[in-house]
Amino acid sequence: MLAGRFLLLLLLLLASPVSAQTGTVARLPTATEEVERLLRAGDLAAALAHADAALAREPRNLTLRFVRAVILADQGKTAEAIAAFEELTQDFPELPEPYNNLAVLLAAQGQLEQARALLLRALQAQPNYLTAQENLGDLYVALAAEAYQRVLTMDPGNRNVQSKLALTRELSTRLRATR
Repeated sequence: MLAGRFLLLLLLLLASPVSAQTGTVARLPTATEEVERLLRAGDLAAALAHADAALAREPRNLTLRFVRAVILADQGKTAEAIAAFEELTQDFPELPEPYNNLAVLLAAQGQLEQARALLLRALQAQPNYLTAQENLGDLYVALAAEAYQRVLTMDPGNRNVQSKLALTRELSTRLRATR
């Protein structure tokens, strides 16, 4: 019996990395930590593969699902990223971040009204969410430009609206440069 316990203890010690300096058992990174490490290293493909594998084991892991959606967006897989963020808004309607990220993707596709509604939902979920507030401000500039452009299609000689459109376009360019 003592030999069996010794063997079990020996196997546990061999299986657990131990720091020579402190004598403490090193902890293996969580799936989320590993995905984040891969992201920091710039390996989006490996990060996505690791996230997918981890989500197969933990399909309700909110953090992994969110990071996976961000990776998809970063890879330019916009349709997949939109679907992933939409699922997050349905499964976790109390969280503002998925609404915000979904709004950014839709705004980039020119779906400004849908993006506005999503940003308002994000702010309803968390009124002090500054990123959503900032994105809403940027969106209002884009909506203003769109409105001025519509006026000019009906009244092309309107100098006042031409000036306003030029200002909103200049502001939009400067806003993009600050990101």
